[in-house]
Amino acid sequence: MFPGRVGRQWAPGSGDQRTIVRLRLDELVLVPGAVRRHSRGTDVWAQVRRAALFIAIPLVAGTIGYLLFGLSPVDAVYQTVITVATVGTTEVDEPWGPGRRLFTVALIVGGVVSVTYAVGLLLDVLVENRIALHLSERRMTKAIEGMKGHIVVCGMGRVGRTIADQLAREHREVVVIDRDPERFARCEHPHVLGDATKDDVLEAAGVGRAVTLVTALDTDAANLFVALSGRAMNPSLFIVARARDENAVVKLHQAGADRVVNPQSIGAARMAALTLQPNVAEFLEVAMREGPFAFRLSELVVAEGSHLAGRTLRDAHIRDQTGALVLAFRHGGVFNANPDPDTMMQAGDLLIAIGTDDQLGKLAKLAE
Repeated sequence: MFPGRVGRQWAPGSGDQRTIVRLRLDELVLVPGAVRRHSRGTDVWAQVRRAALFIAIPLVAGTIGYLLFGLSPVDAVYQTVITVATVGTTEVDEPWGPGRRLFTVALIVGGVVSVTYAVGLLLDVLVENRIALHLSERRMTKAIEGMKGHIVVCGMGRVGRTIADQLAREHREVVVIDRDPERFARCEHPHVLGDATKDDVLEAAGVGRAVTLVTALDTDAANLFVALSGRAMNPSLFIVARARDENAVVKLHQAGADRVVNPQSIGAARMAALTLQPNVAEFLEVAMREGPFAFRLSELVVAEGSHLAGRTLRDAHIRDQTGALVLAFRHGGVFNANPDPDTMMQAGDLLIAIGTDDQLGKLAKLAE
């Protein structure tokens, strides 16, 4: 779970903040795949094919023409190439009759026009796409520089991509880091290309202004290095690290990670639950699945002077007013699961609740 300050800043129901995030992602960040499109809306490869066609037309026409004038296939191709390239016109045989001379003149003019147009198309594609790429990178950089309180995800493998997509669905600002440019081909999140273990790459992703760092790289050593660097750059950063080996869990905690997750262990536990209690596991999967009636867990902090501060769960009538159900709350670092209705809530307590987006949004307003 993310720390309480995250739940408070991005609590469900804060519609204005969600709108800001969507606008920034839509207006400031260019999807990498869009760079492959020509500014006039034509696919780049269509431009390349058109250029190749304009080069091939005079070559094919010239070869056929010289074949009709009696040249051998090799001589016809050779004569066509040197004519279109304007490096020579009478290399094959002599004398030339008027017909062949006129044909050669027409081939020179047509070839020069076609090749010039083809070269122009290629230059147009190269220059405009380089400019588009440069503008995309600048807008991406500006978008990241303007972020504060965002989440940085290191690694865009299967685990990292799933994490980033899930955070984006929760309307969180996300910046991803990976050194493989091919992984960004389908990435719609603001991203930084580079090695996440290097400080300058982390700085480019705005780790110093981020609220959470998720490191999901392929090796435990890399995740350990990122955790150390992230903690040094931002002491208040909440760090979630991936561990492939159980022996690395303690080391990652020592390096500064607040939470360490082993995906293999979680997957194994889920498979065991499906084996031992298949109906319970199926219910949780159906209840937590995305959809208009899906339930989800959320954490919220009781603010000073809020409707909940200084009241018991019974007196606050949370269930009656919001429909959400409080499963646990945390006071002084200790979790109280299934709390007694007469439990007093204090400012700063962390509530763990379950409900729909609408229900959790109402609860968030009570906690503000």
